[in-house]
Amino acid sequence: MGRTLEDKKAIVEELKQDLSNSQLAVVIDYKGLTVAEITDLRKRLLPTGTKCTVTKNTLMRIAVEGDTNWQPITEFLKGSSAFLLVKDDVGGALKAYQDFQKASKKTELRGGVMEGRALSNADVKAIADLPSKEQLIAQIAGAINGVATKLAVGINQVPASLARGIQAIADKEKDAA
Repeated sequence: MGRTLEDKKAIVEELKQDLSNSQLAVVIDYKGLTVAEITDLRKRLLPTGTKCTVTKNTLMRIAVEGDTNWQPITEFLKGSSAFLLVKDDVGGALKAYQDFQKASKKTELRGGVMEGRALSNADVKAIADLPSKEQLIAQIAGAINGVATKLAVGINQVPASLARGIQAIADKEKDAA
């Protein structure tokens, strides 16, 4: 049984709302996935604040019409499309998808859209390889900690170096006398 016009309008409105809250939209070809596998993908994406939506390409086309930020998504709309609408943790979401992909080997990433730009499959994979916010914070903290340690060691060595220098001058003067 087909959807009514009201159902379709509601779906389009929900897509618009989800897109307005997203940083990145990724289009995957989900042909061959079972309902259980799509449910598994959704569960993997949930902790990253990502919504996996399966909808008709025509409804997504209508949802992005006139929206320059999401318009480029139309070049990926063909065949069976699922949309990963990423709110917060872009790297985490893409890693969760890659883990799912390794396990199922059934989906194909077509591309994505971020900040009004179409991203190729390679672009999306490059974003997935970037360190997460937590990893970056840990790296920065480690670097700051390393610098602080070196600085502390350096400062502690100044009095010893100064004392050695004064002692060397004193020894030189004693030898001269």
